[in-house]
Amino acid sequence: YMQAVVLLPNGLMQQCKLIIDLGAGHPVSLENMIKKHGLPQKFIAANLGVGLAGPIFGFLSRIDEIDIGKYKIKKVITSFPNDYDSTTLKYMSVSRDGNLGIGLLKRFNVIFDYPDNAMYLKPNSTFRNPFEHDMSGIEYYAGGDDFKHIIVSRVEPGSSADEVGLVKDDEITAINFKPVAEMSLEEIDNLFKSKDERSLLIEVFHDHKYDRVILTLKRRI
Repeated sequence: YMQAVVLLPNGLMQQCKLIIDLGAGHPVSLENMIKKHGLPQKFIAANLGVGLAGPIFGFLSRIDEIDIGKYKIKKVITSFPNDYDSTTLKYMSVSRDGNLGIGLLKRFNVIFDYPDNAMYLKPNSTFRNPFEHDMSGIEYYAGGDDFKHIIVSRVEPGSSADEVGLVKDDEITAINFKPVAEMSLEEIDNLFKSKDERSLLIEVFHDHKYDRVILTLKRRI
């Protein structure tokens, strides 16, 4: 566990106890902020992953800043679970405010000094990269025996994907003429959060036929 100072969009600064979670893909998760302070003004609903108690649903937004030691990290995309209740609490041996995931820690070279109970951070070449989230509105997973099939599991209402007619269970087969079978999930993720207003040519298997659509990315948070 570590202590960090979080600056919320309403100007409130709060000392938070965070678990260091190298298995979490997000930058930061604040598990009890909705109950205490509500959500920031701009947010989107999202499936935040799977925990010990099952699927975690909630919201994504940004905090203005998180201070970790001497480092001040700005405009961090943050998860706000909305099911922080007794069901979740019974799996927690230590009370905490949230966790710090690999989405933020990967911006540092990290050394854990277990005997002295310390963590050392040195910014790497990605430290100043902006935090971006998916701009397509598509949630998807790798399916099939070879995990090379990209299947849409959910489309965010009002998103770019919703506007071009993509729906649950569609299969994305190519992006910008490159078959997704030749791409890693990280490569696909990076394309879908690459640039606001960027247009991608998506080939999709939809309604028992192949189709192509122009999907224009839109920053949502």
